[in-house]
Amino acid sequence: MNAIAPIDRDLIFISKATPGDDQFVLWLAPRLEAAGYKVFADIFDLDAGDEWRGKLTVALQTRAIKMLLCCSDETLARRGVREEISIAEDLTKQLQDPNFIIPLKIRTFQKLFGIGGLQYVDFEGGWAKGLASLLKSLERQQVPKAGGGIIQPEWYAYLRRRAVEIEAAPEVLTSNWLRIVGMPEKLNHLVPRNRAESALLRNLGASFEFPMAEFGDGFLTFANPLDLTEHFERVGPFRIERDFDMLDFMENGSADAGIESRDAKSIMVNLLRQAWEKHCAREGFLAHTFSSGLSFHVGEDKLALKKRVSWGRQGERRNSMLRGVSRKKIWEYGVSVIPSLFPYPHMRLKGRVLFSDIGERNKAIVIPDTKAQFRLRRSVCSVWRNKAWHGRVMAFMELLAGESPYVGLAVGSGGTITLDAMPIQFTAPVTARQTNRLGEDAEEPDETTLGGHYEDEDV
Repeated sequence: MNAIAPIDRDLIFISKATPGDDQFVLWLAPRLEAAGYKVFADIFDLDAGDEWRGKLTVALQTRAIKMLLCCSDETLARRGVREEISIAEDLTKQLQDPNFIIPLKIRTFQKLFGIGGLQYVDFEGGWAKGLASLLKSLERQQVPKAGGGIIQPEWYAYLRRRAVEIEAAPEVLTSNWLRIVGMPEKLNHLVPRNRAESALLRNLGASFEFPMAEFGDGFLTFANPLDLTEHFERVGPFRIERDFDMLDFMENGSADAGIESRDAKSIMVNLLRQAWEKHCAREGFLAHTFSSGLSFHVGEDKLALKKRVSWGRQGERRNSMLRGVSRKKIWEYGVSVIPSLFPYPHMRLKGRVLFSDIGERNKAIVIPDTKAQFRLRRSVCSVWRNKAWHGRVMAFMELLAGESPYVGLAVGSGGTITLDAMPIQFTAPVTARQTNRLGEDAEEPDETTLGGHYEDEDV
């Protein structure tokens, strides 16, 4: 049975790395306080001018009834954290409490001498699940609730210090929209001259180099019958059943063909998405299927590991990394698109990150476990601030478009879908000044891409 601690020991001390564990502690500490516990974390409790190492040591040695140890390879490598572990090991003996140190598994870590045999609370599989387990452990160990359910005001002060400053001056911002500046004038309805099996038609249509949507006995496509000759050799020649004026079809559909306006818009969005994806595949980008659709990433065939891509206008050139290494994994940036016709035709870009294990000669081996992918995106990418994400999408478009101001998506001999290579810009009436500024290369150092919380959404 554990010895009863002195009455003045009323703090739950959180041992963490700065800044890698800040986001996690900012999430955890106020929730522990709301549950009634009194928490000590350097984020909240160090004032300007404090001799911070001394204050931490005193709090741990004289006031702590438990020490929550944030565990990851990066955190446990910190000298300050190891010093706190050493003090806590002495307190374990002094207080005769074998559970004085409670490890919190934030990310996978190698066992450390002295704490390797301790049972950890798993936060890697989900922060909410980890909190529930931790609260149960604290209850079982009868840790006194000395905080009275009051959340420290320093929590709000810290948030205010991190807040974005607003200035009354206009700011030019870059969106994630690519304007569609040109499309073919006609959309064709092509049908085979000879009757064909629907399954065969479907398979051939899916693998065709140009976009097409199944309709009736054939396809809606920008291609003409001659474009289909070689690929559809097993089916035979096609003929044009009818054609549609593009602008009228997008707006009104076709009463003659039985296509309502809403269905026509869905068909056009489908064709636009196919045009983008087939173009990226032709350009050698790496395809990956997410739950919400297909994305294309900058693989090793497109760019060497850690090589930066220059982007921006002359005189304002910057560079960003699209393939890098973090936490001993290769990450590769990519995008998926969401085509839209409102308020005008455009492609909305969504940033994606794909993680791989490092194979021989730094070859990327994509991690197949979707949960592992999500955990890595949540931890590594959550601290890529706006400027870093902006730099990556600009570098991706630079790689895709080359020297041209446009991206041409081949859709058949009937024409090309043309996109602006530069995302649409707009002017906001106020300027948001980032409190965490990056350098001119718009890139985060690796040390800051470790740790943090991210909502349950793909990135």
